[in-house]
Amino acid sequence: MKLKISHNDSLEQVILMCRKNNRSAQKSLYERYSGRMLSVCRRYISDSLEAEGVMVKGFMKIFEKIHQYEFQGSFEGWMHRLMVNEALMYIRKNKNMWPESDINEASNVPDYAALSSTLEADDLMKMIDKLPQGYKTVFSLYALEGFSHKEIAEKLDISENTSKSQLSRARSHLQKMLCEEESRIKKIVKEDHHG
Repeated sequence: MKLKISHNDSLEQVILMCRKNNRSAQKSLYERYSGRMLSVCRRYISDSLEAEGVMVKGFMKIFEKIHQYEFQGSFEGWMHRLMVNEALMYIRKNKNMWPESDINEASNVPDYAALSSTLEADDLMKMIDKLPQGYKTVFSLYALEGFSHKEIAEKLDISENTSKSQLSRARSHLQKMLCEEESRIKKIVKEDHHG
């Protein structure tokens, strides 16, 4: 007898069926979460095809390790951690993006208080996506995932100073992009006001 998964099945039922390698349950889980998990991968990997490949590998890892999920805490959070780790493994394999630099060379943390609040979260994510890969990875791990520099260094196999330097440079790049965007918005407002 073949089990059919309906969209109304509880997440717990789907997880239990995935533990039995039920293809229909795996497909249901993938369809339910692939969009959100792709967004996680895109935070770290700019190339959309590469990010999609990492997401697929991440789902394979999820199906392989799903028996480790003990129904405590958020299942999506558990998947999120596996997906971040998969993205970091991809980045470690493509390590040519990590220029070693001394933290003393990096500029000071910018003052964000002066920036306009007119930007949407989407705009900020687009700016983060434009950062060089190393900067974007460290910034995302530190600012979005909440990892310490020590944890980032361990995850990426880099020094803590490199992590700090990459974060500082990412912030500087973002500050510059935010200031440019603010100037652009002010110019538009000024033209609208005078036009």
